[in-house]
Amino acid sequence: MMTETLSKPTDRFTLRDRRVLYTGAAGGLGSSTTHAMLRDGAHVVALDNNLEKIRSLEEQCASEHRDRLQIVHQDLADSDGLQQTLASLLDEGAFDIVINNAAIYPSKPFEDYSLNEHRAVQAVNVDAALICTAMALPAMRARQWGRIINVSSITVYGGWENLSPYVQSKGALTGLTRAWAREFGKWGITVNAISPGAFPTDAEKIHPNPEEYARFVLEHQAVKRRGNASDIASAIQFLASEEAGFITGQTINVDGGWVMK
Repeated sequence: MMTETLSKPTDRFTLRDRRVLYTGAAGGLGSSTTHAMLRDGAHVVALDNNLEKIRSLEEQCASEHRDRLQIVHQDLADSDGLQQTLASLLDEGAFDIVINNAAIYPSKPFEDYSLNEHRAVQAVNVDAALICTAMALPAMRARQWGRIINVSSITVYGGWENLSPYVQSKGALTGLTRAWAREFGKWGITVNAISPGAFPTDAEKIHPNPEEYARFVLEHQAVKRRGNASDIASAIQFLASEEAGFITGQTINVDGGWVMK
């Protein structure tokens, strides 16, 4: 009689020796993914401009991972400075994975925004992603392998007021995900997006009544708990892995079943 044996675990999900470029890597959702990727063996170049969060990321980094974490203080609104920083980083080695995560999220009625305020959100949330992707692309193309992950938002589906520039920027990332996936796929590069739902991070400070907002969130989610940063980390880890090599051009909502599209 034949007995079924379980196959030995593979390391297909490992990110060992992959070099990751991660914007907004020290933030509320970014830091958890940074630590997860370090545990998986990746070398993470973390771009962030919040010195307090950068210090926290450094302090929380396990000693055995510190030689694989490179933190760069960078204002992503400074396009010229960003290009110069990336050129120096690329001299040290190519990037296998790019995670376009950094974002700013002002909140007020549409008619109160100036055109320059719209442009400021676009500069950080979209233009920085364009620059990071464009500069990492040649090496990915040469290697015939790469992963680009854009962090969008479920706000693009509607239902949230006073976030017009932010929603506009996240809609742009969703569109770019599909355009890049179509264009880069022939080089073995996948491009996907995740859309986080409502997570208890600093971003929620724009809501005047936190308890009321938390109740609002749980009423809309199918899963009746608040999301954890590790939920985002797991989704990004999968999309960055070898296992996700046949998934591209997709937007995955990580939102506890708030939006089902």
